[in-house]
Amino acid sequence: MAGRADPPEGTPEGVPGGGDDEYRSVVFDESFVRAARIQEFSAQERLGGTASAVRTRRPLGWMGAGRQALVLVLLIAMAFGVALYLGIRHPYRPATPADVDPARITLVPLAPQVPVPVAAADRMFAAEDAAHYRVGAKGIVLPQINGTDHFSQSQVLQAVTIAKEYLAASSLDRSALTGGDVRAVRELLNPGQLDQFDRSLAHPVDDGQYAAIGWLVRFDPARIALADPGVRVRGSMTVNEDGPGGLLVDTDHTMVYAVRAVGAGPDQASLFTVRRQLKLFFDRADLRNRQVEVEQAAVEAGPLACTGNPAGYFRPLLAGQSVPAGAGVDPYDHGRPVTSVCGLLRTVPSPSPIR
Repeated sequence: MAGRADPPEGTPEGVPGGGDDEYRSVVFDESFVRAARIQEFSAQERLGGTASAVRTRRPLGWMGAGRQALVLVLLIAMAFGVALYLGIRHPYRPATPADVDPARITLVPLAPQVPVPVAAADRMFAAEDAAHYRVGAKGIVLPQINGTDHFSQSQVLQAVTIAKEYLAASSLDRSALTGGDVRAVRELLNPGQLDQFDRSLAHPVDDGQYAAIGWLVRFDPARIALADPGVRVRGSMTVNEDGPGGLLVDTDHTMVYAVRAVGAGPDQASLFTVRRQLKLFFDRADLRNRQVEVEQAAVEAGPLACTGNPAGYFRPLLAGQSVPAGAGVDPYDHGRPVTSVCGLLRTVPSPSPIR
């Protein structure tokens, strides 16, 4: 039992005889406390009893830092590689285009037998068959739609609809006609034909493959302007199965344009006629991606001179102009491609009702 001199809580701190007097000679300053390392024994050390109380950690040094840097670089490289791989194989990115046969292009200029007549502004198309043609895309009429052995009715409808879009973009779009933006045409082509299309526009040549005016109708913007934005159109379209893997759409359309020289007045307009026969192929991937493969394009256009026609633009003979004397196709000229032929433009058209 504690006496009066020994309070129940023990001797207060700071009073002589307190229990902490024997430790007052040991002083732990702040630097000692911070430098102390506390390391807990492992299970093996606790069982063996021979390990030291504190495990000394080796400093990293430049070798350890180098290894860490190397690991970091490897991780960054791996992350970059994974990102690049996922970017290339993105599920929504179109696959690498399959091999597609190049389009075959035939151009036939039609030379007038008499000077080109003026088309009066108030009756621009009155004396031509085009008086009975429809204006613009209304003249591109879809055929009766039926399914085939391997393609449904909806797939056939989609094929002819894409064909109509391509005809409208390549024959009626004002920007494309005047030498401007051709993206509406390009975006409808199968990726396997884009290189041929781009080369045809960049370096056109009448060689059966790289004539720009085989892909679309366009006039030399430095010389020719449209006198009337309303293009007269008439033609037909048929669709057949080309084996179990594709559909073949054949189109045959005549387009009539009112043109004039740049800077000329409306009373100096004349007509320019283009007939386009196209063979357009569609496999299931084309239908899914809303694109077309142009297999063949045969183009007759006039009035044109038989020679000197660039393959990049149409340069029509305008009101009052005629074919130069002595012009024609020289079979002895081996500098001219065989595909470049010439025909005669009919002089007196007869009106016919639209069917």
